[in-house]
Amino acid sequence: MVAMPPTDERSNRSDPSSDPSSPPGAERSTFASIRRLHPYVRPALPRLVGGLAASLGASLMALAIPRVLQWVTDGPLTAGAREHDWSGLIWSVVLVAALGVGEAGLILLRRTLVMFPGTRVEAVMRMALFKHLQDLPVAFHDRWPGGQLLSRIMGDLGLLRRWLVFGILQLVVSFVTIVVGVGLLVATGGWLGIIFLCGAIPVTILAFRFSRKYRKISRLSQDQSGDLATTVEESVHGIRVLKAFGRGPDALDSFTDQASELRETEIRKATTDAGLTTALRVIPEVTQGVALVVGVYLVAQGDMTLGALVAFFTTTAVINGPVVDLGMTLSMTLNARTAVDRFFEVIETVNPLTDPARPADLPPATGDTGGHVAFRNVTFRYDDAARPVLDQVDLELPPGTTTALVGLTGSGKSTLAMLAPRLFDVTAGVVEVDGVDVRDMTRAQVRERVAVAFEDPTLFSASVRDNVLLGVRDDLPEAEREALMTQALEVAQAQFVLDLPDGVGTRIGEEGMSLSGGQRQRLALARAIAARPRVLVLDDPLSALDVTTEEAVTARLRDVLQATTSLIIAHRPSTVALADRVAVLQGGRITAVGTHHDLLATDPHYRYIISSLEQDYEAHEGESPSPDPSDPRSAGPRHAEPTSQEALS
Repeated sequence: MVAMPPTDERSNRSDPSSDPSSPPGAERSTFASIRRLHPYVRPALPRLVGGLAASLGASLMALAIPRVLQWVTDGPLTAGAREHDWSGLIWSVVLVAALGVGEAGLILLRRTLVMFPGTRVEAVMRMALFKHLQDLPVAFHDRWPGGQLLSRIMGDLGLLRRWLVFGILQLVVSFVTIVVGVGLLVATGGWLGIIFLCGAIPVTILAFRFSRKYRKISRLSQDQSGDLATTVEESVHGIRVLKAFGRGPDALDSFTDQASELRETEIRKATTDAGLTTALRVIPEVTQGVALVVGVYLVAQGDMTLGALVAFFTTTAVINGPVVDLGMTLSMTLNARTAVDRFFEVIETVNPLTDPARPADLPPATGDTGGHVAFRNVTFRYDDAARPVLDQVDLELPPGTTTALVGLTGSGKSTLAMLAPRLFDVTAGVVEVDGVDVRDMTRAQVRERVAVAFEDPTLFSASVRDNVLLGVRDDLPEAEREALMTQALEVAQAQFVLDLPDGVGTRIGEEGMSLSGGQRQRLALARAIAARPRVLVLDDPLSALDVTTEEAVTARLRDVLQATTSLIIAHRPSTVALADRVAVLQGGRITAVGTHHDLLATDPHYRYIISSLEQDYEAHEGESPSPDPSDPRSAGPRHAEPTSQEALS
């Protein structure tokens, strides 16, 4: 498997974003980072360019007003006062009013043009990210905290949308307005323009230093926001545990520490932004003050007209707005750049579990035949593990049989089970379903044939019907879907749903936490049964049921799914006894396969496992036997298994 970037900032992780001084994408320029948005923005470009053109037109109209004021001051205003001819003055007022109305109209046009495409780009990117998250393997989600993904798909993309509809246009318009305005000042104001231009030197230096510093703080802030969201998510999901153990205050302390760190980062961020904004206000004001003194002197000497002086300061008033806004738009752009980097961290994560270019031709996943599973010389190693979890495993699951997989804790039982539906890919060897390597099938083909029910079931905030029929094809007739649901509920002994307020239409709430553990497990089992797979993988899905209910469920499974091959991860002796055959996993290898009774008679390690399961089950039920000195578990940490003679005794 290809390693996925772990991203929990609160732990020692390899993700570069854990080091805010060198976040992912830091080697790119801001322009290069934002340019990666082009495939998503391309359909909206015509309207965005139209909005940009409207903004530039409004800015140029604003810059034209000082030129009119210069003309009216040096011409009609003075001449009209001498000759009592007001026509030129009236027309200049009309022209200024027309320019103002035109500017307002273009601003309205800009907003109309950019609002819809901006929200569309956000929606497309959000759907693309969610689709990719659904496609990425389990290993990715095991390493990435949910809060980090949530902050990217919601907060970061919302920030990008605001930047697209406002920030980028404002940045371009501000830049163009400043450049054109300063050019006009230098061309018409002479020395006054040069004085104003001198103020651009410290502004440029400060902006460059600001961008380098603010970019790091922005990344740190957005990562810390993701961490905080993860903490909230974990606390909400684990609220019962926190309440049961009275650890709510501890969770609050942890949350408070993280929230305080984020607050301090936001204060640093705001302070940095405020420093630039202050400089952008003070420096132009100082240069204007100097220019005013020089300008009055030049007018007094006759080297500058009064109209030119009025035009100069009116133009600086137009420029000052974009100059002051430059700090805000620059910080928004850097925040957007960080959001782009965080988005592409996920969207560019390569999925190692790919579908073959030419999938194998398989018979339809129906009928009474098929379901043969074979693990051939299978080796599996997690990316960060020093040793393989599974080492040259060989195991056959004949069609229509039920095989219990047993082993001590950490022996790799669940890992082996997850290779059949291709939730992981083998490091070496082959996993076959009906004689075909699962890597030669599409993932949809594999999971149409192999269904899974987990020990810790996950239900969705939907109706009972929607949860149970999750794995059933949508193109089946409604009557057939309903029949599959009814049968699956009956087999899983889940008829309790009929007593819910709205029956199978009852919405069961987030993760089904309104139900008991046993009820959730039975619904998850019903979901796997309703899919009518050829292979059913049960990762101890009946652990919350009593033995009688478990036996009833297993008996009905035999009747209804006679052609289905079942692999059960067993943690209770009763589960093992109900299987046709048992496979023993020890040290990452299958060491024995046989019936329950045969293995009891011939395999000491199997007897030890069964003894452990019995004692664990009795302890769980509150009937734990007194400690046995010969049992290594009763004397502290286990160092060795009992010998054959000890197990037999």
